[in-house]
Amino acid sequence: MKYILASAVALGFAATQPAPAFELASADIGEGATLAKAQVSNVFGCSGGNVSPALNWKNPPEGTRSYAVTLYDPDAPTGSGWWHWIVYDIPASATSLPSGAGDGKALPSGTVQGRNDAGMPAFMGACPPPGPAHRYVLTITALKVPKLDLPATASGAMIGFMIRANALASATITATYGQ
Repeated sequence: MKYILASAVALGFAATQPAPAFELASADIGEGATLAKAQVSNVFGCSGGNVSPALNWKNPPEGTRSYAVTLYDPDAPTGSGWWHWIVYDIPASATSLPSGAGDGKALPSGTVQGRNDAGMPAFMGACPPPGPAHRYVLTITALKVPKLDLPATASGAMIGFMIRANALASATITATYGQ
């Protein structure tokens, strides 16, 4: 065995460490935590701040050419969940989005906001109907393409399909909120 290892080293093969995991973090949303009032909607009878959370990420996989961020409620009583925020074509050089970027003013140049399920190209905070708390899955996906070729009217389902079709890796934070 020691001869095989010595031969591998002599041929230039070195033991490699696995790449660090792609990570998503937020000062505003914690894994398993309840969403703050700031991330609650200010429409549909809710009275929150409707502010998108600050996000930062690190350790993207090799070959990352852009990113997409989504906020999805799989528990919405629609039969297909609810897209609260869809952002794509985020440049590969980006490592964060500031709090409030969901209004579109602080997004990196070239970034696109898809229409949420309320029909707006913006962040829409949580506003579940009364009853059990819903899960809000915030995901960043590293993409192998610099841009997704989508029309401005693309649905959340179509954008989600294109994100998954071009995904290299993703990281999530799942929070909850109920009324």
